[in-house]
Amino acid sequence: MSEQLKKREMKKNLGWATATSIVVGCVIGAGVFFKPYAIYQATGGAPGMGMLAWLVGGLMSIFGALTFAEVAILIPKTGGMVTYLTEAFDERLGFLAGWMQVVIFYPAFLAGYGVKVGTELAEYLGGWAVLPIALLVIVTLVAINARGSESAGGMQVVATVCKLVPLVLIIVFGFLRGEGGHAIVSPLVAEGKSAVGVFGSTLLAVLFAFEGWTNVGTIAGEMRNPARDLPLAIVGGVSIIMAVYLVINVAYLWVLPADQLMNLESPAAAVANVIFGQAGGTLIKVGIIISVIGAGNGFLMSGSRVAYQLAAEGTLPASERLAAINERHVPANSVILIGALACLYSIIGEFDLLTDLGVFSCWVFYTLTFACVIHLRRVHPEWERTYRVPGYPVVPALAIASGLYVIASQLFLSGQRAMLMSLASVAITLVGLPVFYAVRRKKQA
Repeated sequence: MSEQLKKREMKKNLGWATATSIVVGCVIGAGVFFKPYAIYQATGGAPGMGMLAWLVGGLMSIFGALTFAEVAILIPKTGGMVTYLTEAFDERLGFLAGWMQVVIFYPAFLAGYGVKVGTELAEYLGGWAVLPIALLVIVTLVAINARGSESAGGMQVVATVCKLVPLVLIIVFGFLRGEGGHAIVSPLVAEGKSAVGVFGSTLLAVLFAFEGWTNVGTIAGEMRNPARDLPLAIVGGVSIIMAVYLVINVAYLWVLPADQLMNLESPAAAVANVIFGQAGGTLIKVGIIISVIGAGNGFLMSGSRVAYQLAAEGTLPASERLAAINERHVPANSVILIGALACLYSIIGEFDLLTDLGVFSCWVFYTLTFACVIHLRRVHPEWERTYRVPGYPVVPALAIASGLYVIASQLFLSGQRAMLMSLASVAITLVGLPVFYAVRRKKQA
């Protein structure tokens, strides 16, 4: 890497508010608005198992956040799981985590969010508009992020506030104006449905809705006080999300029964139509679009830092270009890389396919990251730990068990399509190994 690039370092100018907004902003994107449809489809229109899945999924995410925070504080460097797994286990494992995030997870999610914005607006403009709108969203976010972390972080705060407003309105007025009297906790599943099989499907949908809480770890190197602010951002952010999800889903059921929600792909807008009329439904849809764009911004911001970290270590092709920091102290080329891949993925045009593609592969590495806590406690007990996961070793064990359940569910409980997609994501991830060795040989030549 050139001396000029070495002199340019990313500023430590992010605080807990921006970090928390990244957690909340990345997670509260599409799941809370669209996944109730998939959940009640799985339960056959019964509410109980869906509500149970929201609760269990939230607890699983809390266990994961509490565990993840110790690793993130212990190794407060930009790069997230790439750095954690490299320092705890092996550089190849760390690279594979980053490779998977760079080529699958972040661009696929960003593309999915762009496609979802296009799908929502296509109701007014026609189906032809889905891809152009998706591309416009992605390119706009790339331009904003290239201007600096303060600009992107400021947008994240604004988007988070904007998305919470319609959620609060639905919660408050849903309970005030909803008829109530609809079933909320029973029956668990419709007659003829297997509770065990349905739970696996609903939990996977819920965990997608919680996806994104780890993203804040990738910007630890740009935080002013990560030891203090990062645990607050991760645990506080996930706790806020869990509370919002539980209450908003009760509000949905307070207005419309589960057997109607199972046929509504955008339940929030449908509930708003009932509460506020057509104008209210349109207003909520605007809030949904802002929410989805904010989620895309968070994934682009975090994903570009993973690409930057790999490039700074010289493990990616064209590393010197990708590790370049522009005059605004941002790895603009890495931002462009994630955006370009997202534009390519957006051609697929299917929100569920794009997001499902990333979930399984990332949960494999989440589980390995959870295991880092136990491993590092054993091999490096002398390291100073300003934050220790409470309830050790039970909480880390629960986090690991949760991850193993997600992996097993995708492979064995969610059908042939999910299994094939999961295996495909594994294959794409493993392609990173020959890339790793090829780049290393070139460096040594």
